[in-house]
Amino acid sequence: MTASTPSLETKSSSDLHHALDDLLRAFETYKEENERRLADIETRGAADPLTTDKLDRLDRALDDHKRRLDDISLKSARPQLSSAAPSAHLAREHRTAFDGYIRKGETSGLLDIESKALSVGSGPDGGYLVPAETETTVNMALKEISPIRPIASVRQVSGSVFKKPFSIAGAGAGWVAETGTRSTTTSPTLAELSFPTMELYAMPAATPALLDDSAVDIDQWIAEEVRSAFAEQEGTAFVTGDGSSKPTGFMHYDKIAEASWEWGKIGAIKTGNDAAFPASNPGDKLIDFVYTLKAGYRANARFVMNRATQAIVRKLKDGDGHYLWHPAISPGESPSLMGFPVTESEDMPDVAADAYAIAFGDFRRGYLIVDRIGIRVLRDPYSSKPYVLFYTTKRVGGGVQDFDAIKLLQFGD
Repeated sequence: MTASTPSLETKSSSDLHHALDDLLRAFETYKEENERRLADIETRGAADPLTTDKLDRLDRALDDHKRRLDDISLKSARPQLSSAAPSAHLAREHRTAFDGYIRKGETSGLLDIESKALSVGSGPDGGYLVPAETETTVNMALKEISPIRPIASVRQVSGSVFKKPFSIAGAGAGWVAETGTRSTTTSPTLAELSFPTMELYAMPAATPALLDDSAVDIDQWIAEEVRSAFAEQEGTAFVTGDGSSKPTGFMHYDKIAEASWEWGKIGAIKTGNDAAFPASNPGDKLIDFVYTLKAGYRANARFVMNRATQAIVRKLKDGDGHYLWHPAISPGESPSLMGFPVTESEDMPDVAADAYAIAFGDFRRGYLIVDRIGIRVLRDPYSSKPYVLFYTTKRVGGGVQDFDAIKLLQFGD
């Protein structure tokens, strides 16, 4: 916090000080006028009506100043959920209460925090929200493990459905001479894409000995237990999901020949050879494939394929005998094919007759992942005694948001 930015505590103290000063000044003025009233009564036997009227106004002003002082005092004593320090304090309380719930099933701490306006969920809602640090750890792990999440757009929402409008026919525009006739422009035609979030769950189990061990970081344990399960299910859904109780994968949409491409379908071209690249100059087909994508998308485009397909592509050479594939030159980087990075996804189909085995496109513009904020945990010590199960859920949606940004290569003639 910089010196020029006062803390909420400092601001509250300053407001309280000013309110008190205003009250004291008003009271001093009130005393002066009242002394004048008393003097008038002693000397003339009656108070001056102007003095009495002024005292009435000052009396009302004193009441206003007192109410303001009481309000500021009340606010300064109330927990301030929006300030950094109180929020950090409540976060620590949440973590401590969550630890008690996981280890011993105690819910009183979480219910107490909920009464302080920190939403942690409740049993009837399907469990309690994990602390923010745990949710962040899980989401970071998902990005590291899930192949599609790091290359797609990700949006967090608080509702169950994210709706995105898009234009299917823009407003009319054109060139015209300075004195030429301007025709009436058409209005843009808008449609709406809907991305519902679906429930993804994992159910790690713990022994009583693990839960009783105070050296075990419970938050970290849950994050490690669920991240792989979540990442595996997500990775499959983002590629092949059918949209029924799961996200819609980009491979599930209708495919159409690129020459006849239309919105709502994924464009594709064929290799010209069943279950294989062309026998001669196979790299030329990859060049054709790359240029099915418009220039605006190619700048951030990448290939997506599985390991078996990569093994085939790595053997391809250009006309000069140079390999089209280049391995990553430093840790954390992706290998490249014809200068474009490659993402490995085992959920992509193998090379086979008429299989769409390679995808290419700008997935950040093409595919949207929607995360509903909050991961919930429901403790179940009864179903699998002596083990304690932790039904952990998060809500995730996904689907294509720009059908012109992703193309497929079909291994057929």
